[in-house]
Amino acid sequence: MNLGQILAQELQHEAQSTRKMLERVPDRFEWQPHAKSMKLGRLATHVAEISQWTRSIVTQDELDFAKSDYKPVTLNSSTELVELFDKTINDSVELLQNASDADLMRNWQLRNGEKVLLEMPKAMVVRSMVLNHLIHHRGQLSVYLRLNDVPLPSVYGPTADEQMF
Repeated sequence: MNLGQILAQELQHEAQSTRKMLERVPDRFEWQPHAKSMKLGRLATHVAEISQWTRSIVTQDELDFAKSDYKPVTLNSSTELVELFDKTINDSVELLQNASDADLMRNWQLRNGEKVLLEMPKAMVVRSMVLNHLIHHRGQLSVYLRLNDVPLPSVYGPTADEQMF
């Protein structure tokens, strides 16, 4: 098993509980816990789209914000969230499964014009900007769901809402 296959398996594992969270996002997309916090819909959409960064990381050697025409997608339902999430996860898993160790050990840069914001091997970027980032925002999303009285699914073990034993 190579590095890409290991990362793909880890992403698939984390995707299971993340998908369950997205399925439970209530139709309160404009809700936010604090004026400085993201709105529920924006946070959930961000969670759904994070893994699409895998394509840029695996197939390119940099992402330059100064040249990017990224526009956040607007979604309006948990069904749309899950559809986007499934699509981006499936694409990411396929890319990682087919990536060689040599490809994943090549350096990748995140930049804004001439300013280099991050440079590290692609495997580390997948780990930090995709996996860790997904886990971080999934944790935020779980708080948003709890504050909206939505029962939380199991992530790494039982929750107060879903006992496993």
